[in-house]
Amino acid sequence: MHFGPYMMNWGSWMPFGGWMGGYGGMMMLALLLWSLTWKGLALWKAARADKQGWFVALLLINTLGILDILYIYVFSEQKKK
Repeated sequence: MHFGPYMMNWGSWMPFGGWMGGYGGMMMLALLLWSLTWKGLALWKAARADKQGWFVALLLINTLGILDILYIYVFSEQKKK
């Protein structure tokens, strides 16, 4: 089946030669690990502090760790030693 000029190779317009070609796969894996690490830490901290609103927001909003880092270092209560 041919769609004329609208048919394209979807990997050709993506950076690094597509999601899994070249270094794109490694970049996606690095971003995934970065995001999951910060999200896990932030969700754990929000659950321990019984902050249900923050827990739901952190669970649903994906910002590659930016909101998670802000919650951990800015918005959460720091323990005093």
